[in-house]
Amino acid sequence: MESQTFDYVIVGAGSAGSVLANRLSASGKHQVLLLEAGRPSHPWSRVPIGFARLIDNPKANWLYQSEPEESTGQRNIPVPRGKLLGGSSAINGMVFVRGQAQDFDTWAQLGNRGWSYGDVLPFFKGMESYAGGEDEFRGRDGPLKVGDLKEGGPLYDAMIAAARDVGIEYNADYNGAVQEGISMTQATIRKGRRMSTAYCYLDPAKGRSNLRIETGALTEALVLEGSRCVGVRYSLGGVQHEARAGREVIVSAGAINSPQLLELSGIGQPDLLGKHGIAVQHALPGVGENLRDHYAPRMLWQITAPGLTYNDKARGLGLVWQALRYAVTGAGLLGLPASPIRAYVRTRTGLTSPDAGISLIPFLVRDGYKLAHESGLTVITHPLRSESKGSIHIGSTATTAPPIINFNFLSAPLDCEITLAAMRMVRQLMAAPAMAALGGRETAPGPALQGDDELLDWVKATAETAYHPVGTCKMGDDPMAVVDDQLRVHGITGLRVADASIMPTLTSGNTNAPSIMIGEKAAAMVLASVG
Repeated sequence: MESQTFDYVIVGAGSAGSVLANRLSASGKHQVLLLEAGRPSHPWSRVPIGFARLIDNPKANWLYQSEPEESTGQRNIPVPRGKLLGGSSAINGMVFVRGQAQDFDTWAQLGNRGWSYGDVLPFFKGMESYAGGEDEFRGRDGPLKVGDLKEGGPLYDAMIAAARDVGIEYNADYNGAVQEGISMTQATIRKGRRMSTAYCYLDPAKGRSNLRIETGALTEALVLEGSRCVGVRYSLGGVQHEARAGREVIVSAGAINSPQLLELSGIGQPDLLGKHGIAVQHALPGVGENLRDHYAPRMLWQITAPGLTYNDKARGLGLVWQALRYAVTGAGLLGLPASPIRAYVRTRTGLTSPDAGISLIPFLVRDGYKLAHESGLTVITHPLRSESKGSIHIGSTATTAPPIINFNFLSAPLDCEITLAAMRMVRQLMAAPAMAALGGRETAPGPALQGDDELLDWVKATAETAYHPVGTCKMGDDPMAVVDDQLRVHGITGLRVADASIMPTLTSGNTNAPSIMIGEKAAAMVLASVG
């Protein structure tokens, strides 16, 4: 077996791993190996609306699924994960949301020193280049280009006015001082191009002689010598390789695959490992636990006013016009993120910050993000900080076998309460006077469903995730924590985990921006440890 030695071996070239590869190789002092099991790229990844073509494409997506559960109507829920350089940042909806200050202050209050909002804000600012907002909160010259949408018109005006009708004020920068309000979406799109971490972090670093990037490289196990991780074993083109790490191995394989790799390497729950005949190298009961995601019903409205939605604008020759518009300006249907307009709201009195998110899509979708033939609007809502917790564990010792995903959605009563309250707020918004001219008619769940039980039954039968899995290698110092506040795996030296799996709780919104921040902060901590 071929073996080479590097200073740092990074497993996973996703939202956090790509950042780490860039930052750790920047000085030229350290030899860095970046291993990615997926492909280099896909043509549709460049085009923003391409996420709709990649959401079920096996060439760009690992296409995981959750197990059937009562809370999902015994359905398998799709769990898309990026299979390209850039990971899920190469296939996601490009919505840029940091979350609330409260999210990170909660992490610090749980015992994670250095993770309060004041601690992570410099990393959020340092990673982004954004023209709007206030200098106190926003970064101007970071590698990640964040932009405002070139969208407007009667439909957007109506939705913003309707929000004001029901007490939701406009907020020009939900990533600034406060999140609450309705806003046009900020997106990782610049000049009509997706700004993945592959494009913003890896492309500028690819020419460095001290950075080696391997795609199609499936990491099969961590190499442990006693209580120290000294490298990884991986396969590339059917050939087995071993990469030794002189300083550290950093696992950035994401909330799905990071716990899977730890368990395949003998780190996890002894009973589970024993069931699969894996020798226990280190007992850590929290590996694979604490899975959280946003469970999000898709509410649908048909619109009778002609020519307002992209269902009308992109029909027939209109689609040709949209393609031409995108080619010239980078705008229009092909330049959209997953939801061009969003609101963060409080569902009950007494709260100091929003507890639910609402995403408004200016067209009707069917079967994922496919344009429906009829004209309408899609509205997605969910609790921001879901308290329901599930798990991800191996179901086989085969490294190519997908892990077993159990979300356990709606197991926390508060999640049910917020989901119902948010859906009723959406109905109020859509019934506001400003929306009357659109001629909207609710088709899902439909006006016949009004009671709590029947609405929850509809949610269970139809809802999907918002594709934000986190928490399966939780950061903390309690018995179920997997990493400490330096992201070092408890009980193992030379090993860190740095990706969305370390989040102790969900952040208030899309999780790509916090994942990139985690990569930035992890790189700073690694470099600080070597002086």
